[in-house]
Amino acid sequence: QVQLVESGGGLVQPGGSLELSCAASGFTLDYYAVGWFRQAPGKGREGVSYINSDGTRNYKDSVKGRFTISRDNAKNTVSLQMNSLKPEDTAIYYCATDGSGWGTFAEVNYDMWGQGTQVTVAS
Repeated sequence: QVQLVESGGGLVQPGGSLELSCAASGFTLDYYAVGWFRQAPGKGREGVSYINSDGTRNYKDSVKGRFTISRDNAKNTVSLQMNSLKPEDTAIYYCATDGSGWGTFAEVNYDMWGQGTQVTVAS
């Protein structure tokens, strides 16, 4: 079955860390760009970070220096390490693939999506 599955979400205190994982099955991620998006309650979905097929990456300004995206082609996964979490990072986080191999923050360019994982930052 061709799918993306996110994991690693949870409840964490402000200043804490979480690592999200996006695992692909039924296909290889090697030639895809992979993006992480999030949707906070009552808000639209926004791009957080993406990693291109060549390993180059980009981040939303508000997460630069706190989040790190990486890919492990051997494990067929893309991870999002989130440090110094803030309450405003609370959202459902989704990973998605762009078959062109070059990511953007425009979700219309992504054609496969995972089901999402909840991240809640609260004391």
